[in-house]
Amino acid sequence: MEIWLIIAVAIVFIIWRMRPAKGIKTISTDALNGIVNDKDKVFIDVRTPGEYKSRSIRQFKNIPLGSDFSKLPKDKEIIVICQSGMRSAQACRQLKKIGYENVTNVRGGMSAWRG
Repeated sequence: MEIWLIIAVAIVFIIWRMRPAKGIKTISTDALNGIVNDKDKVFIDVRTPGEYKSRSIRQFKNIPLGSDFSKLPKDKEIIVICQSGMRSAQACRQLKKIGYENVTNVRGGMSAWRG
């Protein structure tokens, strides 16, 4: 019986971690493909330098999760990507916490990118 409780708690935790944070938009990689050349947006990739070096999108600047995001412009939309969408969601929450209003997470990350 205890194992079912542990499994239920784990499932609830995973769902809670995956839910979008308040005020954070999400877009698909298909939608990203249509805006990736927009000069009014800032594109950041929060994966490790090794992951970024092995495969990346030219318009994205590598700023690994845990870096100082405070130097990013606050007057532009910040589009964030990682490998699967989990680290980028975490980065989006950090950006919101330090005062960024216009933050967007790329759902599915580089794993879903076909560009």
